[in-house]
Amino acid sequence: MKTIDLNCDMGEAFGAWEMGDDAAMLEIVTSANIACGFHAGDPLVMDRTLAQAKARGVGAGAHPSFMDLWGFGRRPILGQSPDEIEKQLIYQIGALQALAHAQGSRLGHVKTHGSLGNMANEDIGLARAVARAIKAVDPDFIFVVMPGLPTERAGEEAGLRLAREIYADRAYADNGNLASRKLPGSVLHDAEAAAERVLRIVESGEIVSINGKRIPARADTVCVHGDTAGAVAMARAVKRRLTGAGYVVKPMAGLAPDPKGVE
Repeated sequence: MKTIDLNCDMGEAFGAWEMGDDAAMLEIVTSANIACGFHAGDPLVMDRTLAQAKARGVGAGAHPSFMDLWGFGRRPILGQSPDEIEKQLIYQIGALQALAHAQGSRLGHVKTHGSLGNMANEDIGLARAVARAIKAVDPDFIFVVMPGLPTERAGEEAGLRLAREIYADRAYADNGNLASRKLPGSVLHDAEAAAERVLRIVESGEIVSINGKRIPARADTVCVHGDTAGAVAMARAVKRRLTGAGYVVKPMAGLAPDPKGVE
């Protein structure tokens, strides 16, 4: 049986400010990456999103970032040591974990957000700090990584369960990381074209960069960003294309193997 996960970043409202259509996305995706308050989200939004995910059988995970509410976590925050970043991540993951515990649910994975994720995918020291933070909170958490990049290496070194992720709505640089949002064509908006590209990546095991370079890539989970225009339509198109090709879409918690050999 061919299986894959479909994930979305959500819970990114803050106070009176709304972001994305989480209710609609939760009817489509199988895993939810929930903002933890540093780039978006607040205790009420976090609690509500956890409850909505649980009610729909969607796997919940933490989506920590740099402390950057003003820039939505998409600005590089320089000058911080890996130890500082590690403690900030423990703080964020722990906050969401406590809210989940209070309502009788649990988290299953961690995925970094924005510039933190992009920088960790080019800096093994930062990637290792992320892996250490995840393992410190719960060594059974799945670490969502990009294939072939430092986060994958750091997760393997730490003995964490990994879910290797590709993006439906983003173009890739030649090194396998996401292309800068400042570049033309870096964010994809055509739902059907994006869905077809996802299926090609999953079936072929390779990504084609924005410059045409072919990069080997295993895909366990596919991300559709919840804050982009047309996100719900894109998520529907991706899911329809995958299921039409014979894939069963299910939460990543049931897909990522235990590196210790224990299911």
